[in-house]
Amino acid sequence: MQSAIRGWFEARGFVEVETAALQASPGNETHLHAFATELVGSGGERRPLYLHTSPEFACKKLLAAGEERIFTFAQVFRNRERGALHHPAFTMLEWYRAGAPYETLMEDCAGLLRIAAEAVDASAFSWRGRSIDPFAAPERLAVAEAFQRHAGIDLSATLGGSEPDRNTLARAAEAAGIRTAADDTWGDIFSRILVAKVEPTLGCGRATLLTEYPAHLAALARPKPGDARVAERFELYACGAELANAFGELTDPSLQRLRLEAEMAEKQRRYGERYPIDEDFLAALAHMPPAAGAALGFDRLVMLATGASHIEQVVWTPIQ
Repeated sequence: MQSAIRGWFEARGFVEVETAALQASPGNETHLHAFATELVGSGGERRPLYLHTSPEFACKKLLAAGEERIFTFAQVFRNRERGALHHPAFTMLEWYRAGAPYETLMEDCAGLLRIAAEAVDASAFSWRGRSIDPFAAPERLAVAEAFQRHAGIDLSATLGGSEPDRNTLARAAEAAGIRTAADDTWGDIFSRILVAKVEPTLGCGRATLLTEYPAHLAALARPKPGDARVAERFELYACGAELANAFGELTDPSLQRLRLEAEMAEKQRRYGERYPIDEDFLAALAHMPPAAGAALGFDRLVMLATGASHIEQVVWTPIQ
């Protein structure tokens, strides 16, 4: 599968790149947790470093340096994650297109499902009793429409203004049978509804592209033209499992700084820690062309294509 996907990208003019796993910042998302280490110089001086949770920042620096179509199979590392779909070290397939609309990535995702199925001669992908036809065109479904259809919740009514309406969403969640707590944020409640009511319905029969995420949940994505309440972000689902996350990339360094700082403030509040902001990344954004990029959990794709039930069945040397 990896060989077939490499050939698919190379046939479309992409260059395969390798990014360093050691970074000054591992990423700045509230709920992603990194492995920390330190660099010891020849004179004994010490500097903190992290294993990256994604090659995203490094890939965007390459776009700023002039690359136009790149992809990478990166070994990435995430702490506090373990389960059927999570392993502390796993392979992330990321690819970026300079000058392309993010809808192009939706077509890429459909193509990757097909090429993965052909590589292992699979007519269906399956996981935990659900299956899809990997050759069928994916369904495109906006987040607000999915909430209305599967949870009976008008998500759009909670958006708008500088902050989403937490109390309105809490009442709607309670009415849908989902418990909330007094200290839950709007994002907490959103995630609870998504996991309980929406995700199990996605990617059944054919893959689903869940589009137009609320802008408050897309710190690295640009706003959708004509509706700043939502962002150019989508996720690819198959058999109820998330496979990929994609953005029309935000290239405004000032706005990006504000968003990353807000993410780290929330991480500090929740977990008592924060990661540094990658200043080289923010400087690169000022030179980065309009672009779209996606990250796909390659091990999950292999799981579905081979019928595996647990990620450790497809990781070459799982951590014990």
